[in-house]
Amino acid sequence: MNNRFFRVLTIFFFTMLIAGNSFSWDSSAPLIIDHTATDLAQIPREYIDKAKSELHIAYGHTSHGSQLVTGMTGLVGFKGQLYAFNAGGKTGALDLRDTPFSGAEDLGNPDRTSWEKATRNYLKDHTDINVVIWSWCGQVSWASESDITTYLTLMSGLEKDYPGVRFVYMTGHLDGSGLNGDLHKRNEQIRRYCRENNKILYDFNDIESYDPDGTWFGDKIPNDNCDYDTDGNGSQDGNWAIEWQNAHPGEWYSCDAAHTQPLNANRKAYAAWWLWARLAGWQDTPAGVRERSDAVHAFSLGQNFPNPFNASTTIIYTVNEPFDGELVLYNCAGQKVKALVSGALSRGMHTVIWDGSDDHGRPVTSGVYLYRLMGHGAAEETKAMMYVK
Repeated sequence: MNNRFFRVLTIFFFTMLIAGNSFSWDSSAPLIIDHTATDLAQIPREYIDKAKSELHIAYGHTSHGSQLVTGMTGLVGFKGQLYAFNAGGKTGALDLRDTPFSGAEDLGNPDRTSWEKATRNYLKDHTDINVVIWSWCGQVSWASESDITTYLTLMSGLEKDYPGVRFVYMTGHLDGSGLNGDLHKRNEQIRRYCRENNKILYDFNDIESYDPDGTWFGDKIPNDNCDYDTDGNGSQDGNWAIEWQNAHPGEWYSCDAAHTQPLNANRKAYAAWWLWARLAGWQDTPAGVRERSDAVHAFSLGQNFPNPFNASTTIIYTVNEPFDGELVLYNCAGQKVKALVSGALSRGMHTVIWDGSDDHGRPVTSGVYLYRLMGHGAAEETKAMMYVK
């Protein structure tokens, strides 16, 4: 392995971890809006203006989903009229129609299918709408796999019947059940579907799992109020949002957000504007950086989650054409740490969990690691992750 190559690649991917999403959405790749898409300063002014001139958004939600709108309202007072919005886009504002649908309140109320009919009815009379986004309240927490499949199937049907409208998928909010809870499993089902089928996902759950410094609270049984377990005793005795707010006066704005803290709604608003800008054409991919086309046809390698992590992390890869290959983990010096997969790779989606140990079962040190899927001739894909003890 070329050590210089790995050093350069590490710097690039580490930058991507800090800077935000790595690849633009052009309908042939997924667009994932998560905690990495919350740096408002990165969004070019021209794409904020373009979103305001081109997007016509219908947003259905109840109380938890209101965090986006509450945060966006507070943002106008915090940063100015550049971020103004209203129904119809009057006076040059973003056209965002808040809770315009009749017959359903959110994705699970009054049931798990009424929202789809309400969407169709609304689009019949509002042909200018080109973005539709619905949120959950608490219904993902008690959803079955079949319930989520119903949601995904209905969304797919809408996409087929309304090709001029961009439909935004969403995960369910935190509920304190942790990584072993049903909520996490069902959110992962939604995420997998969106990654593998090139959908647009506003990852509501992921956004509220991180503070602005990138500290992950997902393994500390966090809930929607931003409470978390500080010492691993099973009790939610801390609140990451209040702690960050107290430590960073002037860097956040107050807003009356339902079920949560102002900072969480701030970040939901930042992510919302990131989404609007991306849908308006902003490509946040550095010039000249592209996936290898031969690798994309043979297989695709997903970003690990959670990332950063401090216990275990999951890597998903999809094989389109069976081949002999390997998924190998390297440190930033280009030294092999662990062979995660090796041999014949069958067609389909595969999941690998890495627990922070090397080939000999010894724990590794904190830092940036690269994982590379290789095979199918010279094809390869490499991504980065951050391990934090």
